[in-house]
Amino acid sequence: MSKSVRYGMLGCGMMGQEHLNNIALIEGAEVVAIIEPDLEMRARCTQITPNAAFYDSLEEMLAADLNLGAIVVATPNYQHADQLLYLFEHTQLPILIEKPIITQIDQIEAIQLAAQKHPAPVWVAMEYRYMPPVAQLRKQLDADDIGDMKMLSIREHRFPFLEKVQDWNRFNHKTGGTLVEKCCHFFDLMRLLTQSEVTRVYASTGQDVNHLTETYEGQQPDIIDNAFVVLDFKNGKRANLDLNMFAEGSRYQEEICAIGEKAKIECFVPGPGRFWPVETLGDAPIPKVVLSPRHPKGPIEADIPVDDTLLAAGDHNGSTFYQHLGFYKAITQGEKVEVSIEDGLKAVVIGLAAQHSANTGQAVKITDDGYSFVK
Repeated sequence: MSKSVRYGMLGCGMMGQEHLNNIALIEGAEVVAIIEPDLEMRARCTQITPNAAFYDSLEEMLAADLNLGAIVVATPNYQHADQLLYLFEHTQLPILIEKPIITQIDQIEAIQLAAQKHPAPVWVAMEYRYMPPVAQLRKQLDADDIGDMKMLSIREHRFPFLEKVQDWNRFNHKTGGTLVEKCCHFFDLMRLLTQSEVTRVYASTGQDVNHLTETYEGQQPDIIDNAFVVLDFKNGKRANLDLNMFAEGSRYQEEICAIGEKAKIECFVPGPGRFWPVETLGDAPIPKVVLSPRHPKGPIEADIPVDDTLLAAGDHNGSTFYQHLGFYKAITQGEKVEVSIEDGLKAVVIGLAAQHSANTGQAVKITDDGYSFVK
């Protein structure tokens, strides 16, 4: 890879720093400019990319003579739509934008119209697609190892939301709600693995353990910490999400199970290595994929280890590197964008529909185009 790409970073908190670490692993990629208002986050970024310049605004960064080749957006959720629209209007640069790209249904039309005119690749950051055990499960599904899939379930049992700058992730109006902020990843995976669109969503949720005693400027967080979500798809497949955010004692953080007419296949993904208690439990678990045929019976287990360098570069099981490698190739080699604006928007719509279902106690129908739901 000989072509050099100079990146500008918009937002560089916890996830932004993971992007910095992984861009640094790609030969020919370099972050040269960062917009980050928080001084503590700036100091941390300097330790990762000491030669990057800091700017106070997007306007200032774009006005500088930087010869930028790409922009990465990793700001708080509620800022994404406006910032993406600004980039569409004022640049022709490739963009990688963190999920969720919107937090409100009424933002969709403007994003779609502007994206259609943008001449460069736009990639929505759905890291979970690129976790090696998830990629292996997908490969075996494509190889027809289980036959025609009928049911899909995703379980994430994990730690509570971490502390973010100004605690923006404690409130629905800034995040879109947990089923948008956290779970659009999983709804994206469900669309990808079923190869179909969602028609109906039913969700039951709770805020039962986390953040109950916290207050911020006199307001108590309203973000949920557990949920069940059931989804129906156009092709007859069904899926279920089981989310719990006070289960950080789990051996595996994500477990995905697909069942077809011939077999069941599962993948098991541990959480971030930095949270694993090495002192008491030894080495962190290794991801694995397990195929369980109906005939002959008996599970076939395969470890799917992840390179230590990639594990050290972030909390997403090496996936952020593979995502950035794909984005880099889309810029430099014209390869296909694998997670489109369409993918990003539809995943958010499912999350917003699930939030609405939980609030009303009713199943919610997704419109045929996938960009809205019937209230």
